[in-house]
Amino acid sequence: MEAEKRVASSKKAENNRDKKMTRKEILEKKKKVQEIIKAALSEKDPLSSFPSFHHYSTKDLSVYLDSGRGDYLSSSVKQYIQYLLKVNMEVAYGTEWPKEEKVKRREMVSSEARYIFVYETVNADANIMFKLSKKGRSNADGTDDKGHLVAFVHYRFTIEEEIPVLYVYELQLEQRVQGKGLGKFLMLLIELIAQKSKMSALVLTVQKANMTAIHFYRNKLRYLISTMSPSQMGLQSNYEILCKSFDSETKAVLEMKFLTWNKLQSMLWSRFQFCNFFSVQ
Repeated sequence: MEAEKRVASSKKAENNRDKKMTRKEILEKKKKVQEIIKAALSEKDPLSSFPSFHHYSTKDLSVYLDSGRGDYLSSSVKQYIQYLLKVNMEVAYGTEWPKEEKVKRREMVSSEARYIFVYETVNADANIMFKLSKKGRSNADGTDDKGHLVAFVHYRFTIEEEIPVLYVYELQLEQRVQGKGLGKFLMLLIELIAQKSKMSALVLTVQKANMTAIHFYRNKLRYLISTMSPSQMGLQSNYEILCKSFDSETKAVLEMKFLTWNKLQSMLWSRFQFCNFFSVQ
């Protein structure tokens, strides 16, 4: 009993220390997080650090990867992304799709948007095709000298719950290249990019109606429902927010299985302090 009391007392003291975060500590924490995000955004080609991920091959699929950003998309790539999003997501969003489509079109051309593009190679060596892709990198042209674009990942470096995270906005594959391990390969690459960029977690949103995606992330990749997800706050919604954390501190914030009312109040108050302090500077 005494041991339990000491543990409870220790936890209470720790919570009190967290609540008494000084203005200097808040400033230092925010500055550190912003520096991490800035450094990640300044990386010109995240693929250059992972040469083994430049191409992917199976017995009936051969593709090579290229990186890009939202403000450098060519018109042909924009059209392709819009088309693939509509084909893959319209049913899952249902009546909300027209509104959501407009939002996604704005998001995809943002200077903060980062991409991994996947091009199919036909009767050509993937390494050669990857080198050729460098010629037109600034235009990200997916329909001319680079081959046929068959998939893409749209991701961003951002801040959630005061934590630097890589947020996967989209993982979209043409139906004919699904089920060949490509999606898992791309998410492993994204995880490596996140860790190299000093992100503390991977975060993504998935529609509840998209049972295939939920099975993929939850069962195959072992993502957990995040504390940021509406369902964890007792709210009704048609989506879940999933996450995978890379350290124990982040796990405690993003991956708790349930929230007590006191913990929820503490999280909201901490977030208010963190954001409000700098909004008045």
